[in-house]
Amino acid sequence: MTVANIIEQAREEAGLSQSALAAISGTSRPTLSAYERGRKSPTLATATRIVAAAGFDLTITPHIEFRQVAADRGRPIQVPTGLTRLPLHRALATVELPLHLNWSDRGRRYDLRDRRQRARVYEIVLREGGPDDILAYVDGALLVDIWDELVLPQAIRTAWHAVVTGENAE
Repeated sequence: MTVANIIEQAREEAGLSQSALAAISGTSRPTLSAYERGRKSPTLATATRIVAAAGFDLTITPHIEFRQVAADRGRPIQVPTGLTRLPLHRALATVELPLHLNWSDRGRRYDLRDRRQRARVYEIVLREGGPDDILAYVDGALLVDIWDELVLPQAIRTAWHAVVTGENAE
C-alpha cells in the first residue's frame, strides 16, 4: 500500500471530502489531491498529521505473504503467513461474494454479524478464494473463534492449521 492509498483510504473511511480533510489537517486541497494521486510525496510527519486528522493512526502491521499448498484434485490452496484483522465495519458487513467465489448461489447476501452466515462465507473463501479474497473477507480473530465449526475439506484444514492455531501442522 502506498502513502497515496493510505491517505485516500483514511479520508474515504472517515467520510470526508478532500476539501474537508485538507481544512482540518492544515493542508491545501490541491496538495492533498496531489498526495492521493501520487504526484507528490508527503513526509512521514505530514502523512501522519493528515491521517490523524481523518481519525486514524499510521501503524506497523506484519507483511502477509501467501504460499500455495497443493491439495487433492490438484487445486492449490492459498495460505497466508499470518492472520490479518479487518476494520470492524468490513468484518461485520453484509456482503455479496463475487461470482468466482459463490458461483452456485449467485447474488446471495451474507450478514457477517450472523455467526452461521460468517462461517459459510469463510468456508467458501478458504475453499475457492485467492489471496485478495482472503484479505478482503476473512478477519483473523473471527476465523480463530469459528475455526472448529467450519466444514472444510481435510486438505484445507491441514494447510491452514498452523496459521490458525499457532501450532505446527503435522
